[in-house]
Amino acid sequence: MKTMDTTEILELLDANEDLYIIDVREDDEVAQGIIPGAQHIALGTIPERLGELDASKPYIIVCKAGGRSANACAYLEAQGFDVTNLEGGMLAYDGELEFK
Repeated sequence: MKTMDTTEILELLDANEDLYIIDVREDDEVAQGIIPGAQHIALGTIPERLGELDASKPYIIVCKAGGRSANACAYLEAQGFDVTNLEGGMLAYDGELEFK
C-alpha cells in the first residue's frame, strides 16, 4: 500500500495540484473540519458508493489517525483503484480546513 505523510500532501496542496482526496471519517468527525476539496465518503458506505469514483484517478484516503483509511485503501486497491493512505490522518494534518 502506498502512503504519504502530511508534509507531502501540504506541499501538493500548496502547489495547487489536482488532488482527489476521500475522507472516510464519520459525519460528526468531518463536521470538525475536512481538507479543502476532499470528498466525504464514510468508510462503511464505500462499497455502495464505488460508482461515484473514477478508477482512472489516483485517490488519497484520509481518516482520523490512519487506520480506517488503510482499511479503505486495501478494499479500494482490491477493486482496482490507485490509492494512497495519508499516514497519521487528520491528527497529523495541520493545514487549512474546510467546514461543511
